[in-house]
Amino acid sequence: MTNALLRLLETRDWLLADGATGTTLFNMGLQSGDAPELWNVDHPDRITTLYSGAVEAGSDLFLTNSFGGTRARLKLHDAQDRAFELNKAAAGIGREVADRADHPVIVAGSMGPTGEIMAPMGALTHDSAVEMFHEQAEGLKAGGADVLWVETISAPEEYKAAAEAAKMADMPWCGTMSFDTAGRTMMGLTSAAMADMVDRLDHTPLAYGANCGVGASDLLRTVLGFRASGSERPVIAKGNAGIPKYVDGHIHYDGTPELMARYAVLARDCGATIIGGCCGTQPEHLRKMREALEITPKSAAPGLEQITAELGGFSSESDGTDGAGPTRARASRRRSRR
Repeated sequence: MTNALLRLLETRDWLLADGATGTTLFNMGLQSGDAPELWNVDHPDRITTLYSGAVEAGSDLFLTNSFGGTRARLKLHDAQDRAFELNKAAAGIGREVADRADHPVIVAGSMGPTGEIMAPMGALTHDSAVEMFHEQAEGLKAGGADVLWVETISAPEEYKAAAEAAKMADMPWCGTMSFDTAGRTMMGLTSAAMADMVDRLDHTPLAYGANCGVGASDLLRTVLGFRASGSERPVIAKGNAGIPKYVDGHIHYDGTPELMARYAVLARDCGATIIGGCCGTQPEHLRKMREALEITPKSAAPGLEQITAELGGFSSESDGTDGAGPTRARASRRRSRR
């Protein structure tokens, strides 16, 4: 084991990842429709604050501000020719923050979906996707990222393209998908199917898992699905801080720090090794999550009834791993305490 993330995984039972990027940047003044990646060069002080907030809250790992850093996504802002520059800047700021920390911190280079539909359903070819991800990966590598972090992917073809790009860049990587459609990804993949796909890749990730999605309960059901598949690869759980609601014209996530603390412990007990938050998760959530993980003894994996009792109901009766179709949850199980 030679890379930084593997060294931590070798000595720790769990790692705390970071929280929300977009939510935090909107709170700093980012406007809807703006490219967050441009702030890496226009407002590096704000990106430093973003990263530092997670580190100071106790995160062992944080994602760079490069989620939309592919040429395809940056083209929407006429910044496609700046992909390498903006990704390098995102990782460079992260490297500075991590190196100043009082504990080992991993800089994970975020790589989100291209926003285009892969062939044969869409026009994006495998080779084009690999090329875009590779350009992004090289920028993140040049800036000092320890590991690439592919996230919020729906299509297995896009996940595979990112894996190939990571291999071309000679970088270790992790990869999560979003199971936001009745327990499946938007393209129909179940947790069991993802686990099988990951183990068959030529360049396998250090860890794999789920992020974003519908809510904490659904995400933990997905984590249980990963573990039931039999894979022993470290699992990532990065759930949203509750459910989004419009409050005074802004999106607000209703998950409290206390709820996210309980989610973190349940995620660990479900079998996750790298645990963090996604949309809505702020430093105050991360502090409570860290505290809970440190003081709460590990327990047996919770059942589905315990998860719903503590975190709220599922969005669907089945996640597809039981062979059932994507039926909607009954009203009695949709009641949520989030």
